[in-house]
Amino acid sequence: MGKVVVNTNVTLDGVMQAPAGPDEDPRGGFEHGGWATPYFDQVMAEQAGEGIAKGGAFLFGRRTYEHFASVWPHQPDDDMFAKVLNERTKYVASRTLREPLEWRNSTLLEGDAADAVAELKRQEDKDLVILGSGELIRSLMAHDLIDEYRLLIHPLVLGSGRRLFTDDGTFVTLRLVDTTTTTTGVVIATYRPGEPPAPQLA
Repeated sequence: MGKVVVNTNVTLDGVMQAPAGPDEDPRGGFEHGGWATPYFDQVMAEQAGEGIAKGGAFLFGRRTYEHFASVWPHQPDDDMFAKVLNERTKYVASRTLREPLEWRNSTLLEGDAADAVAELKRQEDKDLVILGSGELIRSLMAHDLIDEYRLLIHPLVLGSGRRLFTDDGTFVTLRLVDTTTTTTGVVIATYRPGEPPAPQLA
């Protein structure tokens, strides 16, 4: 059985909206697009390379999929990330997109996203990696379908923007299993679901 692994950039105040560029996701008048780009370094590149090398298919929500599909098919063939993203299977959760999807090796999930992902977990041997796709992440969290959170936590407070964890009543307890700090102060923290710590006796 495969695992569902979240891999996403967040700020200290939990914002994940438009990390890569100013025009990526301007919803709500968001003016800080591209906030993650200045923090990218060799450590992050190596960690990202290791992560995608171990994973299998990708999972996307509609908005992130459309953004990636507009960028990565047009990158040079010798770009490692472009090669992986273009050649790997991509599953897309969307109520509005229709088959066939233009980006090669892309498949639209049928029916309810949580049910479809649960079935994929049973079928796949390798990890299913979610990139971005905040709404998809939150919908899968509510059904206990996320097995690992790999959060790239940036030393930055934006004060506005769409957050990874919202006030929707979802409760999740996590345990830290790994950390790496980059040269730019980004903490790459890996969490897995866990039980709350036992109360400490006085």
